[in-house]
Amino acid sequence: YHMKLQHTRGTWINPQNGKILEKEELQDKIQSNRVILLGETHTNMEIHRWQLAVLSSICSYSTKISVGFEMFPSRLNSILAEWTEGQILEKKEFLEKVEWDFVWKYDPNLYFPLFDFCRQNEIPMLGLNCRRELVSEVGKLGWDNIPTEQREGLTPSKPALLGYIDYLTRITNQGGMPTKIPAERFVRAQQTWDRAFACNIAARIEEDPAQKIVGIIGRGHLEYGYGTPYQLKDLGVQD
Repeated sequence: YHMKLQHTRGTWINPQNGKILEKEELQDKIQSNRVILLGETHTNMEIHRWQLAVLSSICSYSTKISVGFEMFPSRLNSILAEWTEGQILEKKEFLEKVEWDFVWKYDPNLYFPLFDFCRQNEIPMLGLNCRRELVSEVGKLGWDNIPTEQREGLTPSKPALLGYIDYLTRITNQGGMPTKIPAERFVRAQQTWDRAFACNIAARIEEDPAQKIVGIIGRGHLEYGYGTPYQLKDLGVQD
């Protein structure tokens, strides 16, 4: 059941009951969780400013933070490290090295305030994505037909809840898909992204359990807890 919750601009709510969260309660909730997922509409600058404000707030009381980005595949982590460590200074060089025009294509100026913040504060940046071809292959063939050595270390997605299938079906019916492909294939592809983000977050936590991970991820992978949060729980990340 998908509720449309209304609340005063500039406030936070608990989506489970629609109640306003006071600032102190919100901070307690964030501090008690290892993973904070900040959803976005990719082209909305206001949302990116909100993400930056929340990230800045988290940094005021947490020191061991990494920021994971949907737009980067994990194979680019060494380049992201060069950026945050100051080895890459020019934005043009950074965009070329991370293959921006291939892996994402949206206006990079929407994201540079976040990238600059990470570099200025020496916060590690993580690529949460996988290669684009893997998403297409799983969507078309299913996980069982993908050789283990081609899965980039990812495990198969936990089967989608009926609510998620309904949610994604409504997206396709509203013209939210870039191309017309069978709904079952679209669900498998979407879940591949969900699982990739979850696996890469869980792997970072396994490396360093003291880490707090902030995820910059499209809202479709987060809403109602169906996508990446659902896959994270399957991987044992409950908080």
